[in-house]
Amino acid sequence: MNKARALSLTVLAASLMGVAQADTLQMGGTDNAERYEQTGKPVRGMTQARVEAEFGTPNSRQSPVGEPPITRWDYAGFAVYFEFDRVIHAVSKR
Repeated sequence: MNKARALSLTVLAASLMGVAQADTLQMGGTDNAERYEQTGKPVRGMTQARVEAEFGTPNSRQSPVGEPPITRWDYAGFAVYFEFDRVIHAVSKR
């Protein structure tokens, strides 16, 4: 009986050790300034005023759609999507 109890305690301890261990995931990323330098496109968080100052007047501007309002500005090589007056995404055109 003692062997069975010792075995069950060993199994319990081993399972608890597995629960107590965890992996750490390191997310390597770049900040917005680095991303801007790498892609040459506006990055998340830029204002419409800054985008226009740095990239010039867009070829076209789509009216805001939805709630929150999403606006698209089209440039020669990319499109910029804004939520209110902040960039949420910039995508390259084919």
